[in-house]
Parts: sequence; C-alpha cells; structure tokens
Amino acid sequence: MAEKKTYNKFIPKLIFFLSVIGPGIIAANADNDAGGISTYSIVGAHFGLKMLWVLFLITFSLAITQEMGVRIGLITRQGLGGVIRENFSLGWTVFAMITMMFANLGTITAEFAGIASSFEIFGISKYLVVPIASIIIFFILYKGSFKTTQKIFLLFSAFYIVYIINGFIIKPDFGEAVKHLFTPYIEWTPTFLFTMIALIGTTITPWGQFFIQSYVVDKGLGIKHYKAEKAEVFIGAFLTDIVSFFIIISTATVLYKSGVHITDAKDAAMALKPLAGNFAQLLFAFGLFSASMLGAFILPVATAYALCEAFGWEYGFNTNWEEGKTFYTIIIISILIPAILVLIPHAPLIKIMILSQNINGILLPIILIFVMKIINNKEIMGENVNKPIGNIISWLTIIGIILATIVLVISSVSSWFTYPV
Repeated sequence: MAEKKTYNKFIPKLIFFLSVIGPGIIAANADNDAGGISTYSIVGAHFGLKMLWVLFLITFSLAITQEMGVRIGLITRQGLGGVIRENFSLGWTVFAMITMMFANLGTITAEFAGIASSFEIFGISKYLVVPIASIIIFFILYKGSFKTTQKIFLLFSAFYIVYIINGFIIKPDFGEAVKHLFTPYIEWTPTFLFTMIALIGTTITPWGQFFIQSYVVDKGLGIKHYKAEKAEVFIGAFLTDIVSFFIIISTATVLYKSGVHITDAKDAAMALKPLAGNFAQLLFAFGLFSASMLGAFILPVATAYALCEAFGWEYGFNTNWEEGKTFYTIIIISILIPAILVLIPHAPLIKIMILSQNINGILLPIILIFVMKIINNKEIMGENVNKPIGNIISWLTIIGIILATIVLVISSVSSWFTYPV
C-alpha cells in the first residue's frame, strides 16, 4: 500500500518535471557548439588530461549563473534585455545590445564554419552544405511553433551522446581521468593559459544568459515551476560537461599520446581516423555537425530575444510575420551574414572566432554584474533574492571570470595575427 502511494506521488511529479524540460538542457548544450568542440579537442590533444579540474569547477559556475537567469525570468516574466532596459540607463542597454549582437554574429559564423567542416571531412563542399543548412534553419525557426522548435533543439541536444559513445570506443583510462578532475595543474606558459581561459570562456556565455531567461518566458513558465526548472538547469550543466569531459579524454587518449597537434574540431576528426578507426572519425564528425547545427539554431534566436526584449518589440515563436516581423528579421540577418562570411574564399574564420571571444569576454562580466544587481533587488525579486551563500558563490564566480577574461583578452590581442594553439 505504501509503495502504491509513493508511486502515485512520483508519477505526477515526473510529469510536472518533464513539462518544464527545455531551457536548462538546451541552453547548456548549446555552449558545446563548434567553437566549444574545437576548444575541448585542442585541450585534450595538446594538454592531455591536465585541464579536467578546470572543467569540473566551471560546471558549478555554469549551473549557478544559469539558475539566476531562470529565477529572474520566472519572477519578472521578462527576458534579461527587458529587465536591463527598465532598471538601467538607455546607454547601458544600447551598449550591451550592440556588443552582444556583434559577438553573436561572430559566434554564429563559427557555427556555420563547423557545419561546413563536418562535411568537408568527407569531401563535400561548403558551397553546397552551408546554403542548404541556412535555409533549413530559417524555415524551421519561422514555420515552427514553440513546441516544434523546442523538439528540434532537444533532438540535436540528444545527438551529443555520440561523443560519449566515441569515448567508450576509444577506451581511455577512466581512473586516471577521474584523478585529474580533482588535481589542479597549471603550466605558466602563454599557450597553456590561453587554452585554459578559452575552456572557461566557451562554457559560460553572455548570450546564454539572455537566451535562457527569454526562453523560460516564451515557454510560459512561472514561479510554480522554479524548483523543477532549477533541477533541470543543474542537470543540463552536468550533462553538457559530461560531453565536454568525453571529448577531452578521447582526444587526450588518441592524439595527445601520439603527439598530434590540431587547430580545430575538423582536424581532430581527421586525425582520429588513422589512429582510432573510421567509426570514431564518423562519430566525431557527426557530433561536430549536430553541435554546430544546435548553435546555429540557438544563437540567432538568442540575438532576436535579447534585442526585442531590450527595445520593446514583439517576439516569440508563436507570433506570425505581422506580429513578430522584427523578431524574424533579426533571425534572418543573424543567419544570412554569418553564412555569407563562411562562403567567402579564404575568409579568416579563426580570427573571426577569436574576435567574437574577445567581445564575449568583455561583455560577460558586465552582464553578470547586471544579473547580480537585479537578483539582489527586493523591489524586483521580492523574497526570491539571492541567499548570502548564493551571493558568495556567485561573486566568486564573477571575479574568477573577470580575472580569466583579462588574461584571455590580453592573450588574444597579442595573438591576433598568430593563433597560439
């Protein structure tokens, strides 16, 4: 009888939890985009398992920062752009939006470069793949309802499992990998520090804060969903860095031990073939395609969400063209410009990626400080302001990101003409 009561309580709770799934898992997984996959591949190929402890720590940072965004969205029923506009000056709002837009365009360019690279591994031209991918992405975003687009996002999120499968196929030393999760290690060299900062910067992003907050609003969630959504955010952060963990240990096992150096995820996939076999290469290439497609879906939406919220324009997937003309126009521009850039012969894609990382690095601490001021304002959040322990952890995270950003920007500016890894 007791078992039946427990069962009857569990099922409604499970259904309720499943109803909120989306924002946390999608936003976290989208951080593992083309640039992220390239960064994790370089980390493993060039430094083995030495940076796994950094990945372990930033998992908590990702969970903390995204939880705050979700909480603000559930309480205010607005995206971050709208809340910033209402509580800060117009100048700060315009600065944040313009900088974010340029950073996002650079990141979306990296996504289309990732889509192109995943097919070029098998000899298929980017001039065929990129236009087709662009049309598919816009068609789904424009024609699909919120439920349809969320299913697409979750589908591509599920494909990340190929990196986990790939990890088991390669058969790394899991005991040694777990040991490095808890063993801090630093080499005081520019290349090591640059790569370590890139590892941090590819996990926590400004657009992620805008996206997850607007997404919970567009999904129609309210404060009654907070506990379930908080759990989903934490699960999403854990799952996304499990994938990152497997990418690092896979490239460390195959490429680092063989002394193979790479510059991006395409190089990693190409190098895996002679060392780990055709199937390992195929899985890695498919994972790169899935990650790049998810990023190419999410980033234009995140850009449109933020700009529309900040300037009071209608937005959302359940709007038609007349109601959401500006929303869909921003999405079109955010797809079209990056796709064209990738199709330019000999375009400096790596330099574009570095520039977008710099802008993201400069913007992220500013956005997180906005978030902290908002979430500790009782007039906005009521009783849902941060607890003291939450503030301590959050400020430590922000200070760590600021210090990391300073190193990243200095390193990136000095290496503008020479990619250091």
